[in-house]
Amino acid sequence: MGLLTFSINLTLDGCVDHQEGIADDETHAHFTRLMDEAGAMLWGRTTYEMMETYWPAVTRGDVEAPPAIREWAVKLDAKPKYVVSSTRTDFPWTNSHHLTGDLPETIETLKDATPAGILLGSGKLATALDRLNLIDDYKLLIHPRIAGHGPTLYAPGLPTTRNLELLSTKPLTNGVLALHYRRTP
Repeated sequence: MGLLTFSINLTLDGCVDHQEGIADDETHAHFTRLMDEAGAMLWGRTTYEMMETYWPAVTRGDVEAPPAIREWAVKLDAKPKYVVSSTRTDFPWTNSHHLTGDLPETIETLKDATPAGILLGSGKLATALDRLNLIDDYKLLIHPRIAGHGPTLYAPGLPTTRNLELLSTKPLTNGVLALHYRRTP
């Protein structure tokens, strides 16, 4: 069974607005490594729609991009992408699949079928899956910024505190801190 790993950019005040992080070659290379290690990506509809408006165009060469960003786009295009949505059923981007049915059962089945693990990159979906005790690992990039606005991680709250074990820390040269935690029983 593969692990479900939640990975996201956030500022020191917990903002997860995708425009508030440092989007340089180093952070893209970090996320490319995470994606390389995973067997699939998992998103909610909103994240999927945000991603599909940009990354396929980079892959096709319709948008100029530096090498690290182009590498991410090409690898992302090839990676299986699973989407949880109750409002949309058509996901035309290459290797995209709609997940339906009972969410806990569907995610457990996906974990069983993906021994290399699944990389989750949607904040709202992470809250829903954490409420169901389905997230195994957390790989967070903490950016040296205070946004003072925007959506925050776990804004609707969780029913109980999550205890985590710190597995690693890695400072990046741009001031970002990469943290890896594992959920403890």
